[in-house]
Amino acid sequence: MSAVECARVVVQTLRELGTRHFVLCPGSRSAPFALELARRAREDGLDLHVRIDERDAGFLALGLAKASGGVVPVITTSGTAVGNLLPAVMEASHSHVPLLVISADRPEAMLHTGANQTTDQVRIFGHYVVADARISSTDGDGQDWAAQVSRLAVVGSGVLGGTPGPTHLNVALREPLVGEPEPVTRESRTQSTIVHRRPQQQDFYRIHGNLHTVVLVGDAPPELGVWANEMAGWYDLPLFAEPSSNARSGTALRSYRLLLDSELGQQINRVVVVGHPTLSRPVTRLLARKGIQRIGIPFRGAWSQPGGRGMSLIDAGLDFTGSESIRREFAEQWRAADDRVSGRMDVLLGDRLTGQTAAAAVVESLGAEDVLVAGSSNPIRDLDLAPVPEVPSLVYANRGLAGIDGTVSTAAGIGLATDKPVTALLGDLTFLHDIGGLLIGPLERRPRVRLVVVNDDGGSIFHSLEQGDEAYATGFERVFGTPTGVRLQPVVEGYGWRYDRAESLVELNKLLAEPVVGQDVIEVPVGRQDRRAMDQQLRKLGLTPS
Repeated sequence: MSAVECARVVVQTLRELGTRHFVLCPGSRSAPFALELARRAREDGLDLHVRIDERDAGFLALGLAKASGGVVPVITTSGTAVGNLLPAVMEASHSHVPLLVISADRPEAMLHTGANQTTDQVRIFGHYVVADARISSTDGDGQDWAAQVSRLAVVGSGVLGGTPGPTHLNVALREPLVGEPEPVTRESRTQSTIVHRRPQQQDFYRIHGNLHTVVLVGDAPPELGVWANEMAGWYDLPLFAEPSSNARSGTALRSYRLLLDSELGQQINRVVVVGHPTLSRPVTRLLARKGIQRIGIPFRGAWSQPGGRGMSLIDAGLDFTGSESIRREFAEQWRAADDRVSGRMDVLLGDRLTGQTAAAAVVESLGAEDVLVAGSSNPIRDLDLAPVPEVPSLVYANRGLAGIDGTVSTAAGIGLATDKPVTALLGDLTFLHDIGGLLIGPLERRPRVRLVVVNDDGGSIFHSLEQGDEAYATGFERVFGTPTGVRLQPVVEGYGWRYDRAESLVELNKLLAEPVVGQDVIEVPVGRQDRRAMDQQLRKLGLTPS
């Protein structure tokens, strides 16, 4: 069979499995896929997204998969194009996202001959994929190819009980790469379907005793975050919810991380860990504390174990049988302390335009139909101290490895998958690192995305770490601060996005009040030289909550 027929079988199999979104990078060896995807985009409603940079494409597919919950393929040509997908695959691996890499390849006989764009692509992603396969247009038939595609899609989606994650299909294609394929026969078509399991009626695990218990929710998909929020409310347990937990609303505590080293924080005896906590050292210290009972709730076969100590894993609902009055009293102490520290925090921050007040303004601007994407480094930590909204919004972040890679592209993918307005809060280095994510061709469907770029001209997070101490001031700016001096307006407008600049909190609130209808960037210039002192003052607020 031909390369064209092979590509048609792969795409048709994925369509029959329910795959809607496909991300394509242009290339020569992948031409059969490009032509087939273009045809199906015209004829059967396939949602095709074309990007010229494979790194951007990988994170676009990651965002699409995060928000849709389904397998999203990203298709590339051979050679270095495949290697550019590694950061997205690594993030998908650690955040359990069903990204499917389809890499076109030269025939195996061309390896080690010096042929153009030819390298060994098989298993290039190593242990970062949960499954991989290779097929060739010169070996097997449509049934063989469909079987491998189905296997990867099913394993990657985690519907058989395993942990979701990225997969890799390497497809060797022999010329000719264009032409009319034979119709795919019924015998060659897959009969598989991916059915996402509905949650079953859970057994309940009884938690005995009157230990002072809190619920800690890290990065989590919406359904898990909502469950954790409801569970904490039902049992009247203090709720510590990170910004991307999808549990940070209602009774969640705003200043929990500032209070963890206080006398009240030392009274915690038991922590129920949901999702993937990644943000703060006080949380890590809490989970590493001797004498703490740690209960982890796995989700889709995955769990996290911050703090490095053992954890009891319970794949069931929780039923707390201890004294309700003891739980209520402990929760009331936390709510009272949180109210006091939050009030002092507002006084300390005032109405100056800073990273913290910008984050608060973003949170307060969101409605129930809005989506928030939190950039790594300081922005997500500033969101962690922002007021807790009564009405939750969907929140996403790349917290698998918590890198700054691909945040613009991830936000675009989330916007395309949800068809909702997306606001992303990110720093200037995160923005510049994925500046190619602004490039959306004139023939492509465009998401509704607003990027709020807190621009302190460099890496302000390092001011708050050990290397930000005065002892390391010599050379700090060059190797940690890393100022760029980039003027954002011409860059943003050069890519065809709207540009605005807010130099006060009043101006920022006014811009955020406008609906997200297209693609725009709001630059928020702030300083960073006082970042370390401000963080130290905030930490002191929690040490004296009464």
